[in-house]
Amino acid sequence: MQETTILWADDEIDLLRPHILFLNEKGYKVKTVTNGSDALEAFRADYYDLVFLDENMPGLTGLETLTQIKAINADVPIVLITKNEEEPMMEDAIGSKIDDYLIKPVNPKQILLTIKKLTENKRLVTEKTTMAYQQDFRQLGMTLNDNLSYQEWVDVYKKLIYWELELEKLEDAGMHEILTLQKAEANVQFCKYIEKNYISWLKTPENAPLLSHQLVKQKVFNKMDSTPVFFILIDNLRYDQFKIINPIISEYFRMEEEDTYYSILPTATQYARNAIFAGLMPLDMEKRFPGMWQNDEDEGGKNLHEEAFLADNIKRTLRKDCKFSYHKILNIDEGRSLNDSVNNLMKNELNVVVYNFVDMLSHARTDMQMIRELASDDAAYRSLTLSWFEHSPLLDLLKFLSTKQVKVVITTDHGTIRVKNPSKIIGDKNTNTNLRYKQGKNLNFNAKDVLHIRNPHDAMLPKLHVSSSFVFAKGDSYFVYPNNYNHFMNFYNETFQHGGISLEEMIIPVVTYVSK
Repeated sequence: MQETTILWADDEIDLLRPHILFLNEKGYKVKTVTNGSDALEAFRADYYDLVFLDENMPGLTGLETLTQIKAINADVPIVLITKNEEEPMMEDAIGSKIDDYLIKPVNPKQILLTIKKLTENKRLVTEKTTMAYQQDFRQLGMTLNDNLSYQEWVDVYKKLIYWELELEKLEDAGMHEILTLQKAEANVQFCKYIEKNYISWLKTPENAPLLSHQLVKQKVFNKMDSTPVFFILIDNLRYDQFKIINPIISEYFRMEEEDTYYSILPTATQYARNAIFAGLMPLDMEKRFPGMWQNDEDEGGKNLHEEAFLADNIKRTLRKDCKFSYHKILNIDEGRSLNDSVNNLMKNELNVVVYNFVDMLSHARTDMQMIRELASDDAAYRSLTLSWFEHSPLLDLLKFLSTKQVKVVITTDHGTIRVKNPSKIIGDKNTNTNLRYKQGKNLNFNAKDVLHIRNPHDAMLPKLHVSSSFVFAKGDSYFVYPNNYNHFMNFYNETFQHGGISLEEMIIPVVTYVSK
């Protein structure tokens, strides 16, 4: 390992010889100077991994030297050492982007800890994280072979996401590859679990997790009291994407409850989101709203009546009048327009905002080469989501709401998975186009890649024809037609899709925030 070099500037450097000898014995090379001007000259002449600056030196002060060193190379960590414990001094140091702050007298071990923290932190964190994941890997591997409950599957998925985000910070491709394989194995077992239990969940809801059509009743209506509730649904937001935007939201709100629920099948907007707002499964929606429910074969938009579904849900469930608003945000201008009028919403008991941007980003990744390159994998997709959120009107809306006495519930309707495994299917011309689920007559498919629902009514889904059935792609599979197999592979492989069965699509966040 390359020797760590340290520049130490102090006008009483001779009194620090024991410290420097101690560091030499530990393998560090220390260059000493007695003033800020000499420190600058030394810094220009050679590379240093770390700089110690005494604040009270003749000529240039420590803070003045710090400013000039940062102008030369802002990436080198700088530690200010001073006798001054006054708060304004500490604030000046922090404002000058100091990396650490030590009060004299300092002892050798204190200096050593600071050096390790600033120069070896990445290596030490990598070693510790890798070891911890290796231990958890074995435990997770054994857990996947157990007969897990729906809550235990949530715990497994959260653990996998935790390690994915932790290992992402490390430059260890080998560990990340192991995790990717473990996630794939988890999805294989999860698909078996859904295949075995999904229909029974619908028949015996008391033994089932919270599902899409129960979400508003269980997580929104029960929070409506004297405080306005803002229900914000960010379309197509996976749990890992939520985890990276949550720290920003938490700067402005206190998290009251973090929970998850399971999306219904298909994990597609027209089914899952309509079910959320209607408080009904799709089969019941078709019966109750024959003029508004749109099946796959029907022309026109499939999510045009969410406000009407919500109004009916409120009336049916709450059995009282409720002043509410509904806004669907499709672009940045609509987001800004909502923000301009948000004061008018504060008198409502409930305000619903649907943000479609993440969904558009997902589909754009399929259609636009540039977006495909920007979101080339899960980590890049998360980064793109974070960048959008940081500069979105949604964050501006949340900042405003954080100054009011409100409750904010943030969720989504389904997640997405990056598809890698083409699975051949044959259907007639009326078969729907979604790559993760198909509805049609006489479907011909590879049985190992799908969950086949022969009678859609068993899954509380409408039946288009007497012989219609549904198939849902498992894991990272996606459907391709044999006659244009290569085209579909080249165009859709490694893109983010939804509609099928996976941890990423089905286990999704619902989080309540309150004003601080």
